[in-house]
Formats: sequence, structure tokens, C-alpha cells
Amino acid sequence: MFARAAASAAVIVTLSAFDGAAAQTANQPPDTMAARVEACTPCHGNKGEGTSDVYFPRLAGKPAGYLYNQLLAFRSGRRKYPPMNYLLEFLPDPYLEAMAEYFASEHPPLPQPAPSEVSKDVLAQGEALATSGDAGRGIPACVSCHGPALTGMQPGIPGLLGLRAAYVSAQLGAWRYGTRTAKSPDCMQLVAGHLTEADVTAVAAWLATRPAPANPAPVPKGTYALPFGCGSQPN
Repeated sequence: MFARAAASAAVIVTLSAFDGAAAQTANQPPDTMAARVEACTPCHGNKGEGTSDVYFPRLAGKPAGYLYNQLLAFRSGRRKYPPMNYLLEFLPDPYLEAMAEYFASEHPPLPQPAPSEVSKDVLAQGEALATSGDAGRGIPACVSCHGPALTGMQPGIPGLLGLRAAYVSAQLGAWRYGTRTAKSPDCMQLVAGHLTEADVTAVAAWLATRPAPANPAPVPKGTYALPFGCGSQPN
């Protein structure tokens, strides 16, 4: 808790320099976005690559539109995590856009997949849902929105690689119970609402085993059609 509190305090000091920064001198550090977001590294890793903490996600390489939407959601309180809500409360839109663009432009290597602790049957269930969905229960495949390689699509659909099973499970649970929401139509809340606890465990476990593709970058907008409307991904 002390480390996170210290990181939070450092973020406030770092980000407060966005507007009206003093003239640079030889004794001052460079006034760049990379320097300003260094305080994000205790939770999200160097350049947003992620850390060993399973509940803090990798940010690097995700679409800037997606990252910007999440920053807006934390600032408004639609996504609830007190340290993030507090740190972003008074930051203007242009600053959030600049932060999103910075992390989107970084491409450190994806981490190696973590060994799974679930059975082969559970992994097979997760693979089936992620790649084929379950039409009878109104569950589209993860790949139908997040892409065949699960790398996401510009401007607002994130990749699902390089995330720990516990984090994916927590986010799916938040969608299911309405503690995480997005712009209407809230496609993820609709999908997650059809998942059982066992489905969530299986999908999260299988996604965490996926290796990095040759090109982990999100594909351009319009590369494929979504199965239904999604407020986070404009037409």
C-alpha cells in the first residue's frame, strides 16, 4: 500500500507540469510525456509493458482511442478505482489524449504466457468460447470483436494478449455485474452478461496462455465487421 501511495503522489507531481511548464534549463529533466508518465511505471511497468502484479494491465500498444476512453471513464468515475479516479480527476482532455497516444505508440515485447493452473478441459472450454462463441446462448467469439489474432482493432478495441488470467477474470466479472460500463450500446456488458462463472474462468485462463503473434499491433479500423454495434468502437 505504501508503494502505491508513493506512486500516486509521484503521479500528481509529474502530471501537474502539463500546462504552463517552466522554461527548460540545463539542470531540469526533459519535459516530455515519457518523463511525465514515469510515475505510472510502478503499477503499469516501463513504457506500459506491465508488471508482475496480476491486477494491473499492460497499456503498451493498445489503441489510443481505447486508452483515451478508459482514462475518461476513470476521470468521470464510470470506472471505479479510487487511485485512478483521484489522479485523473482534474486532468484536461488534451492531456489524457497525449497520455493515450504515448502508451499506444510504445511496443515493448509481450511477456511470455504464464503456465495455466486450470485443467485441459477448462482450457478447451475457454478456447471454444474465444474462437467460436456459443450462438445458442448469445455469446459471440472473442475473436469476432478483438480480431483473429486477438490484437484488437483501431480505434477502440483492445488486444487481449499479455494480460494475466486474474485481470481478465476480474474485468469480465465487472462487466457482468455492471461495475464496469462503457458507452451505449455497451457491447461488453451484453456479452459478459451471458457468461457463467465457469465461462469467465475458462476464457480468462485460455487467453492468458496465448503467445505473441508475429505482429501484435491492433489492425486498422474496418479490417473486419463487428457482430453488433458497440459504443466504444465508432462506425
